[in-house]
Amino acid sequence: MNLKTRAFNDRGRIPSKYTCDGENISPPLSWDGVPEEAESLALICDDPDAPSKVWTHWVIFNIPPDSGGLDEEVPHLRRLPDGSVQGYNDSGKIGYSGPCPPSGVHRYFFRLYALDTTLDLEPGSSKEDVLEAMKGHVLAEAEIIGLYRRG
Repeated sequence: MNLKTRAFNDRGRIPSKYTCDGENISPPLSWDGVPEEAESLALICDDPDAPSKVWTHWVIFNIPPDSGGLDEEVPHLRRLPDGSVQGYNDSGKIGYSGPCPPSGVHRYFFRLYALDTTLDLEPGSSKEDVLEAMKGHVLAEAEIIGLYRRG
């Protein structure tokens, strides 16, 4: 399975448009190679370089496996029209919250998971809830890493 974005290269700089210094909207993502037996996809974006803990920027699950990607600026809705469900990020909001590192260059991991089930979780579920529910159901994974430094 492959995950990519036209917004930046893997390990490249995330444009400020997708951060707290710009429009703070989610970048467009696309994928291919999803296993045929996948029932749903989940995506988690987090920052392991945050000072106090791994900071969660986006939790979205029950994405249709045939969707092929997510458009730029996914709305901050608990449930999207295609059935995808969004959880809370560590900024206390539903949906995407972009990079806003206090200092230095931080890495932002966008991880996509193909699952053999849909997750029986409510909108607003945490990253930890999603990771726990996914245990034993991951068919494939893909990731892309973006870098961002303010200023």
